[in-house]
Amino acid sequence: MPGLPLEGVKVVDFTQVMLGPCCTQMLGDWGADVIKIERVGAGDLSRSSIDDPAGPLNPVFCSLNRNKRSIALDLRSESGRAIVRRLIERADVVVNNFRAGVMERMGLGYDALAALNPHIIFAVGTGFGTEGPYAHKGGQDVLAQAMSGVIARKCDPSEPTAIYPTALADYTAGMHLVQGILLALLRRERAGRGQSISVSLYDSMLAMQMQEAAMWLMRGRDFSWGAMPYTGVFATTDGAIVIVGAFKANPLREISLALGLDDLSVDPRFADLETSRRNRTALHQILSARIAGADTAHWLARLEERDLLCAPVRSLGEALADPQTSVNGMIVRRDGEPPLGLVGSPVHLSDAEFALRHAPPALGEDGEAILAEHDFSAAEIAAFKSEGVVG
Repeated sequence: MPGLPLEGVKVVDFTQVMLGPCCTQMLGDWGADVIKIERVGAGDLSRSSIDDPAGPLNPVFCSLNRNKRSIALDLRSESGRAIVRRLIERADVVVNNFRAGVMERMGLGYDALAALNPHIIFAVGTGFGTEGPYAHKGGQDVLAQAMSGVIARKCDPSEPTAIYPTALADYTAGMHLVQGILLALLRRERAGRGQSISVSLYDSMLAMQMQEAAMWLMRGRDFSWGAMPYTGVFATTDGAIVIVGAFKANPLREISLALGLDDLSVDPRFADLETSRRNRTALHQILSARIAGADTAHWLARLEERDLLCAPVRSLGEALADPQTSVNGMIVRRDGEPPLGLVGSPVHLSDAEFALRHAPPALGEDGEAILAEHDFSAAEIAAFKSEGVVG
């Protein structure tokens, strides 16, 4: 598709699992030529991370690797590293999410690559940073949630401590890495040179808590929007609803009227925000008892009549089937082997259209074409394959 904003940008992608691949997928979605470097015989760890009939093209891998091309290389060999260096000579961006020092040990650190290609942008995603006491610690989403304070934060102190089941840190850091790459490309247009950029799972989780962190740093106290007394999740006869009691002069009065209760805001226990916070458990018991007596549709209608923020609590399957999801273009399907069903791009541009231009690649499926594009002869390619340098 012509006219995509990153058309002409060449990316050499060493990433695997999620942080890096969700970054490079977004670059590929918007036109970049992403060459995915994978290990001969194994590939990205996501190819084997779950037991699935599709094996290496399982849904987890496919969700993160559309609009990329794959070449399988043995980077332990000098020939494999020589191939990579030729790719990087013509590239704009190199992305990796290895532990600190891995690229340098292969002779592919920023200084070496900048000497080879002064325009290169060297983008690194790590667990905890490129320097410091945790630089060499293995990075993983749940570890970043734990060490950044995310897991410890709760709406109610009586709730058990639990892992958040969606990969918050990986996705957030991946999008921060996209931002860094785009900023570096813009800077290169003005300054004429590349640079090294880095993000980490840890920093991204701290940044996600910017409001809570500012409250702690400036006031020395915890802060949680989810723990606000007029906000909560309440069971109905056929599911659950969430109510956010905010942006009203007297939200508790409005909630009481919507639920057909006496005005709870005149009760001394709930007379203001602070007393309501101290008596949140008692307040939620009253609300829960009332809401449990009717179905979700009934309460949503009553609450929305008073312009209160509310929504049904749904499963992911229900959300994917919602007409709004379709209208927003958030489902991508393609027949083939395997048949694909993916979430689309959350970014919508008025003069460029996201498209699935390249299905998630089989391991090494584009290797010969990539080598030929970079002026390796047919004899050289055959030799690489016979020697196991290229899978």
